[in-house]
Amino acid sequence: MIKGVGIDSVEIYRCAKWRFYNQARLKRVFSQTELTYCLSIPAKSAERFAARFAAKEAFYKALCASTGKQSPFLTVARQVQVVYHDGRPVLQCDKLNAYLSITHTSVMATAIVILEE
Repeated sequence: MIKGVGIDSVEIYRCAKWRFYNQARLKRVFSQTELTYCLSIPAKSAERFAARFAAKEAFYKALCASTGKQSPFLTVARQVQVVYHDGRPVLQCDKLNAYLSITHTSVMATAIVILEE
């Protein structure tokens, strides 16, 4: 049974300078695994950060829809991470079944998350 659905889009240009931010600032939102991946190819870091931020925001929206409560975004963002499993992005979270799809163009990254019981 579906408990919540969230979708978010992020303009990639907004994340262009994130690769120059210090690690402490980036770790407020992203895990070390995500940072390593996003920063591994500097030319792709903006689209990778944008896609992961969109995924976290989509998860946040799905979680709020499923619980009817709003927690602080940064608290929720640190509870999940985007990793790759068998060549596809997966949203890792401890207690929920979360399904993730990410796409991007040269200007926009979009993610959708579906939470299931």
